[in-house]
Amino acid sequence: MNSFTQRILIVEDDPQIRNFISYVLSAEGFASDNAATAQSAMALLTANLYDLMLLDLGLPDYDGMDVIRKVREWSEIPIIVVSARDQDQEKAQALDSGADDYLTKPFSTTELMARIRVAIRHAFKQNAKTTPKKLTVQDLSLDLEKHQVTLRGEALHLTPMEYNLLSLFLRNSGKVLTTRYLITHIWGSGYGEDTQALRALMAGLRRKIEENPAKPRYIVTEIGVGYRLVDQESRKG
Repeated sequence: MNSFTQRILIVEDDPQIRNFISYVLSAEGFASDNAATAQSAMALLTANLYDLMLLDLGLPDYDGMDVIRKVREWSEIPIIVVSARDQDQEKAQALDSGADDYLTKPFSTTELMARIRVAIRHAFKQNAKTTPKKLTVQDLSLDLEKHQVTLRGEALHLTPMEYNLLSLFLRNSGKVLTTRYLITHIWGSGYGEDTQALRALMAGLRRKIEENPAKPRYIVTEIGVGYRLVDQESRKG
């Protein structure tokens, strides 16, 4: 894999279990963030880059099954369900909804870490097969392994959401992406038509990549529809 610390999102409303998992992950060399509700989990997912999500199904605001389905609308992050629900029907439903694995409470730390490593390793292999290491258009380049963006060879500092937005455009170079499509993939389907947030995010990204944000050469506006990245993409393996 790579030398970067892998980060895991723990979605669990029980503080004792949440803190225990966080401690185990830290001891194994992983970084982690915690969420006690579905809403806080979605906020963290859209603001940060994670290598895996551990998800309890019995959350206080939304059922974990709904979280899986919402996340799968815009992300392929590995999801391991960690739940006290041990019925085969529940397990099948979670896996059919898009979870990658299902671990029943109580569980051993050995099994938890083994499941995590398998899921991350599998995701890494899948990405290596299907995703180029670098996306480039003109003199703007995004290194997917290092999560690094450069413009004319100089590194750019992007926020996680700006990075996600630029990555989305580079993966769909030349295509018109509607405002609804962008909002759904950046924030999730629950944000509906929050075009003001999208415009603000786009303005911030343009200030960093465009010489003249008022006359963009990379991401152009398709009036009344959305935005398009200029169709001059080259991909390097």
